[in-house]
Amino acid sequence: MKVLVINCGSSSLKYQLFDMENEYVMAKGLVERIGLPGAVLTHRPGEKKQVIETAIPDHEKAIALVLEAIVHPEYGVLKSMQEISAIGHRVVHAGEDFSESVLLTEEVMKAIRKNIELAPLHNPPNIMGIEACQRLMPEVPQVAVFDTAFHQTMPAKAYLYGIPYEYYEKYKIRKYGFHGTSHKYVAQRAAALLGKSLEEVKVITCHLGNGSSIAAVAGGKCLDTTMGFTPLEGLMMGTRSGDLDPTVITFLMEKENWTTEQINNFLNKKSGVLGLSGVSSDFRDLETAAGEGNKRAQLALDRFAYGVKKYIGAYAAVLDGVDALVFTAGLGENSASMRESICEGLGYLGVKIDAVKNKVRGEEVDVSSNDAKTRVLVIPTNEELMIARDTYEIVK
Repeated sequence: MKVLVINCGSSSLKYQLFDMENEYVMAKGLVERIGLPGAVLTHRPGEKKQVIETAIPDHEKAIALVLEAIVHPEYGVLKSMQEISAIGHRVVHAGEDFSESVLLTEEVMKAIRKNIELAPLHNPPNIMGIEACQRLMPEVPQVAVFDTAFHQTMPAKAYLYGIPYEYYEKYKIRKYGFHGTSHKYVAQRAAALLGKSLEEVKVITCHLGNGSSIAAVAGGKCLDTTMGFTPLEGLMMGTRSGDLDPTVITFLMEKENWTTEQINNFLNKKSGVLGLSGVSSDFRDLETAAGEGNKRAQLALDRFAYGVKKYIGAYAAVLDGVDALVFTAGLGENSASMRESICEGLGYLGVKIDAVKNKVRGEEVDVSSNDAKTRVLVIPTNEELMIARDTYEIVK
């Protein structure tokens, strides 16, 4: 079975085409600047690369271009679109409606539209991608794989906020969590690397990048996670503030005479390590600047590592012990210095990393010392493969 995975952003579209017989990636690519000047499709069939620059006014045109590239006589990988058996879509927010991936129906679409108010930046482009595929390939079954679904196993004591219960009932204000597909994938891989069944392992999965979140996972189920009602809660990130006293918001709004739109922009796009360092939201830039003696860049790195370490300690308590820490995503997979900084002082949890083993980037490896009781694993995430697997299982 050939499964096409689609991940739509507001002005971009990522895709991968899998042959599920062996989970081989036949082609993948990225459409950038949808609806903007300079739009481009970068299509990669195997090791080759084909760049197509053309006007791409909307997501339907973007998906049409992707399909044309996939079946192109020169650089395509299929003879016809009829070879595509199913399409899997990343959808950010399912609210409380779905705790697992589902076949797309009109009822499911209604639920996704209903949850736009919970993810106004993400669900609309996800919907555009789904509707475009439905128009272009109406006979092909499609599956929605939700970022929030994995975290629906959290108990009420973990997801409820300390506000009157009526507002949870009225507006569904609660912790939802995000990056669920990534946390699910690396938790499964961690169990495999530990040589244990998923049901018997306790892991803390650290998805660290420009957007960062941590999850406490026991028996393959999420017990708690750092992101909340929106992806703003939890760790300080590239441009997001993470946890802070809510009174800071009203204080700044009064002092600066800001609107709700301005404070949201401030907290989501101008804060985090960018705001603290004054240098960049890119951790690579911060590491370079810190190496050159920039104290605020170093402060931002230290503050980030401290936040991760604090949540690891909290989640070790939630799990009543931990078998492994897992580092994934751009920063988690590639920054040996950040992993070392986070793990320093976690000896009481049985964490001890090997400095030589830890000098890796983007490889699946155990970087623990041989005598460590708790393993430290670097596992490159693969959300697209997780989406493809869910899609395959549902459509099969």
